[in-house]
Amino acid sequence: MNLFENARDDKENRPLAFRMRPRSLDEFFGQEDIVGENKLLRRAIKADRLQSLIFYGPPGSGKTSLAQIIALETKANFVKLNAVTSGVKDIREVIKKAKSDKDIYNKKTILFIDEIHRFNKSQQDALLPSVENGTVIMVGATTENPYFEVNSPLLSRSRIFRLNELSADNIFSILKNALNDKERGLGELKIDIYDKDLKFIAELADGDARVALNTLELAVLTTPQNKNGIIKIDKDIIEDSMQKKIINYDKKGDNHYDIVSAFIKSMRGSDPDAAVYWLARMIVAGEDPRFIARRVVIHAAEDVGLADPTALILAESAARAVEQIGFPEARIPLAEAVIYIASAPKSNSVIKAIDSAVNYVENNHQGKVPVHLRDSHYSGAEDLGHGLNYKYPHDYPDNYVKQNYLPDNISNKQFYQPGSLGREKQTAEFLRYLHEKHDKGED
Repeated sequence: MNLFENARDDKENRPLAFRMRPRSLDEFFGQEDIVGENKLLRRAIKADRLQSLIFYGPPGSGKTSLAQIIALETKANFVKLNAVTSGVKDIREVIKKAKSDKDIYNKKTILFIDEIHRFNKSQQDALLPSVENGTVIMVGATTENPYFEVNSPLLSRSRIFRLNELSADNIFSILKNALNDKERGLGELKIDIYDKDLKFIAELADGDARVALNTLELAVLTTPQNKNGIIKIDKDIIEDSMQKKIINYDKKGDNHYDIVSAFIKSMRGSDPDAAVYWLARMIVAGEDPRFIARRVVIHAAEDVGLADPTALILAESAARAVEQIGFPEARIPLAEAVIYIASAPKSNSVIKAIDSAVNYVENNHQGKVPVHLRDSHYSGAEDLGHGLNYKYPHDYPDNYVKQNYLPDNISNKQFYQPGSLGREKQTAEFLRYLHEKHDKGED
């Protein structure tokens, strides 16, 4: 039986999103970058010259739909496995039959693996020889970044196509198509819905065509006909059918790291509005508040640093609040810390200083501790000369006296370069004052 049964068979029991899957590239909306006219993937499908490939993109962007199109437009056998429910045994059975079909009938086999990121290393390794020798043409689909989740040998033998979220215009077109299609869609019903309300669904769907079609179908199926036999759909019905805007956020996936990255870069970029927005995205999606707090603490030290040391204190306080009171109340001290950090003067002098010092230590000869700095609090230290000639700074004006604190071979090495903003500006001026005063002999 064909993987994608004709939607006319048992139409009432098939969701609208399933029934409306495109049957050809001409019915496919979006992803023009990879299936537009004269694009590589379109040419490969039309010519039936596919190599192993992986579709990578968010839910509802068309990965399975493209697999359906490949199934319908190529002349190869088409077999589907779901990585959640399939194991090495299933893979080997497919490969065995594919080899037989190739040897006896010269027939190619396309193996479609949904959620390929769910395969463990041994399952992926079981695929590798057959992908490499062409026994099967693998088509994988994943919402996760394959560079994180798929073994390098399998990646190197596959072409990766990234699918983006569908635009609101793409989804609007998909919805219109579903309303007009009498064979697979809702065209047999008398439905009254304004284009602006269809666009409302398209916007709320956040790039996911499946969410949009499910919302439209639920709205239609739960709304009674009026006396004229018309199903009238308005914005209130749409909102009730969707209940809540779907948050596209996987705490272990690529989208997770993208949002965290945007959050950090917004704080670094001194944009408190954007920083609070990304914070809210993580909170609503159910991110671990301790993870958020750790990022805030790190950012306070790394990107604000000594320009405003209070930022780190506030970040630490917010982290303690997360541990003590939890969500939802902890969102308030977290937001306070995020807004403060985003609005604070910035300096990365601290991380530059420690990284510079660590790099130097790791790549250079380690000098000895100067004799006058060595520990002198034990019997016999004086005989060794340890601690002799050490100058106690508090015995001098400004509690400062110039002496060498580094190994002799790097006595003039400078790792810390003060920034020019906030408190660090005062720090730079104070250090300059001490050095200039000593150089003038004003001790």
